[in-house]
This record gives sequence, C-alpha cells and structure tokens, in this order.
Amino acid sequence: MLSQSLQVLEVDTAGAGFTDLTGSLNREIAASGLQLGTATLVCQHTSASLTINENADPRVLHDLTAAFAALAPEAGVAPLPGQSGWQPYRHNDEGPDDMPSHIRTALTATSLSLTFQQGRLLLGTWQAVYLWEHRRAGQRRRLSLHLIGA
Repeated sequence: MLSQSLQVLEVDTAGAGFTDLTGSLNREIAASGLQLGTATLVCQHTSASLTINENADPRVLHDLTAAFAALAPEAGVAPLPGQSGWQPYRHNDEGPDDMPSHIRTALTATSLSLTFQQGRLLLGTWQAVYLWEHRRAGQRRRLSLHLIGA
C-alpha cells in the first residue's frame, strides 16, 4: 500500500556556497518509515537552487562556483554590439548579488525527483544532494520534501 509524507525543512546557509542535504534527507526518509519510493524536493526560493553533484573532491564545487560567477557576473551583462561597457542589471533591489542569484537559479534546478530504497536515497558513490545558495549573505531557506512510497 502506498503512503505519503510531506515535510517542510528549514536550512540555514552560511552565504554563497553548497550545503550538503544528503544526511538530513536520509534521516527524514528513515523517519517516515517508507522503504521504497520517490522523494520530490523543492526549494521554495528564487535565489537558491538544488543540485546533485560530486561529494568527494571539494574542487568540483569550487569550480562550479567560479563557472557560474563567469556566466552571471555581478557586474551585469556584457555589452551588445553597438554598446560600450558592461550593462548593469535593472533588478538590483537587494544589492549587486540579487539578479545574478536569480540567473544562477534559472540555470540550475529548484526541484529534484529522487528515488529511495531501503529507507535511503539511491545515489551514486560520489553523489550528494546540495542546496546551492547564490546570495552572499546567509539565509534561512525552506524546502518541501514530498515522499511517496511503501
């Protein structure tokens, strides 16, 4: 018989960077009593995202951060043909990291669908689930975790 569980998790971040959620997600799955099913994880924000990535070599996360800083720099956007100089973002209500954070979120994911088995996430050997904070200052982030399984 299928059952489901819905939890709202609050995660404090230390500012821009990655927070490994794997352990806390596994604890929530185990506490649900479900052994086999699907977990849907949703980040309820527009300036943070979710990713599954390498958990063994911290250089991977460093390089991801550097690549996304190059893709969505705080300085604005490069000039279009016929323009000179960088064009600042129009949306900067919360500071220079505001719009780049939204762009980085748009380029990644705000939800993940994950399989679990034997009460634990079914991930590869070197995989972890991360909340990726795109703002410089620490934030309290809300995530919904919807479990469906048996």
